[in-house]
Amino acid sequence: MGKHPKPSPHSGPELPSFEFSSGIAPSDLVFIPPDHMSPTTAPSLRSRTSGVLLHPSSLPGPAGIGDLGAASVRFAESLAAARQSWWQMLPVGPTGFGNSPYSALSSFAGNPLLVSLERLADEGWLSGADLAGPAWRLDRVPFAEVDAFKTERLRRAFATFERGATREQRERFDAFRSSTTWLADWSLYRALKDANGGSVWTEWEPGVRSRKPAALAAARDTLATEIRYHEFVQHAFARQWDALHARCRELGLGLIGDVPFYVPHDSAEVWANQDMFDLGRRGRPMRVAGVPPDDYAKDGQLWGFPLYNWERMRERDYSWWLSRFRTTLGRFDAVRIDHFIGFHRAWAVPARLKNALKGRWIMGCGGDVFERLKRESGSLQLIAEDLGVVTPEVEQLRDGFDLPGIRVLQFGFGWDPAQTHLPHSYPKRSLAATGTHDNDTSLGWYQSIDNDGMRDWV
Repeated sequence: MGKHPKPSPHSGPELPSFEFSSGIAPSDLVFIPPDHMSPTTAPSLRSRTSGVLLHPSSLPGPAGIGDLGAASVRFAESLAAARQSWWQMLPVGPTGFGNSPYSALSSFAGNPLLVSLERLADEGWLSGADLAGPAWRLDRVPFAEVDAFKTERLRRAFATFERGATREQRERFDAFRSSTTWLADWSLYRALKDANGGSVWTEWEPGVRSRKPAALAAARDTLATEIRYHEFVQHAFARQWDALHARCRELGLGLIGDVPFYVPHDSAEVWANQDMFDLGRRGRPMRVAGVPPDDYAKDGQLWGFPLYNWERMRERDYSWWLSRFRTTLGRFDAVRIDHFIGFHRAWAVPARLKNALKGRWIMGCGGDVFERLKRESGSLQLIAEDLGVVTPEVEQLRDGFDLPGIRVLQFGFGWDPAQTHLPHSYPKRSLAATGTHDNDTSLGWYQSIDNDGMRDWV
C-alpha cells in the first residue's frame, strides 16, 4: 500500500491502514465517483450500491476507542478506494448502562467518547502532553478506562477554551448553542445526572424530576459551568462530525445512520417530554415494551423501554419524532429504522411484571410520522429494519412508503421456512446484508457451523 500523508504533530501514534480487495491505497487514489453520483453528492437508496457496516468505536484509536479523527477519515478513504458507496453505522449517541448504542442517554446528542482528542489538540485546546496515555488494548474497548481518560482530557480542553478562545471562536460556539434546539435539555439533564451521582432522573429532587420552572431555573444557575461544559463537548462533536461528513461527500461516500424505535426511560428525551410517554405520576413507566413468547423465549422478551403516548404525540403533530428524524438525517445521508414493526404495533407489558407473558398488542401510529416527513422533505432516504414477525400490515406500511426492507444471508441458512433470506427471494427494494451487528462475522459464522452438510450447502 502507498504511504499516508505525514500526521500532524498532535496526531498521536500512527494508526493501522485499511485495505480492501481493490489493493488501492487511499493516498494513491484519484477518485472517480460511480455513475450514479457526483463528488459532494450522496448516493441514493434507489441505485444498486454496496457498503460496509462498522461503528466508529470499532476503529483503532489512540485513546482506546475509535473516534471521528484520522482513523475514520482513513477508513472512509479506503471504502472509496474499494468503490463502496455507503458507510453504515450504529447509533452514535452517548451510551448509558452497558455501553450499548441502542440504550443511549439521548437520541439527539453525540457520544463524547467519539470526539477526537487529536483534533482538539490541532485546534489548540489540548497539548501534545495531554494526549499521552496508557498502551491501550486493540481487541476491545475498555469503556470504563476510556471514559475516565477522555472525560478528563475533554475537561482540560474546555478549560483552555474558556481561558483563551478568540472572539470568533466564542461567537461560533454561541451560534451553535442558540441554533441547536435539543442542546439545552441535554446539557441540563447530563449536568443533573452527574450532580445526582448518575442516578435515574426519577430519583432526583421532586421539582427537578417533574420539571417545575423554578426548580429548573435554579438548577441552571447552580450548574451553569457544568452545563456549558457539556455544550462545549457537543460543539466539538458537531464540528468533527461535519468535517468527517464533508470528506465523505468529497469521496462520494454516503453515511447510513440508525434510529432505534424505542428510547430508554433514563434518557434526556423521556425526562424532557414525560407527557409523550406512558408514565405514571412519579415518572415511572406504566407499561414497557417487549416481545411475546415464541420458540426461542418461552417467557417472551422484556425490553423495558417505555411506550409512547401516541394520542399526545398526535396532538402535537408528531413534532418530537420529526425533530428526531431531522437531526439524524442532518448527520447522515440515509437512516435505518430499528424495529420498524413498532410503528404498526407494540407488545405492551405492565411494568410490575418480571416477564413478557401477560402483555398485549397495542397499535402504533401507522404511517402518520412518515406522511409528515415525506411532505416536509419530499423523499424518504429510510430503510425499514423489518426483521422478526412481519405481518401483512407491516408489509403494507413499508411498501406504502416504498421503503426497502432488510434481508440477512446468515438467516437464510437457519430456520427460514419461507426462504425469505436466501438471495433468490430478495425483493428488488431491499438492503441485503451478510449479517447484522447482532450476528457473528461471516467468517466466524461459517467456521462455527459444525454440520458438514450445512457447511457444504453454505
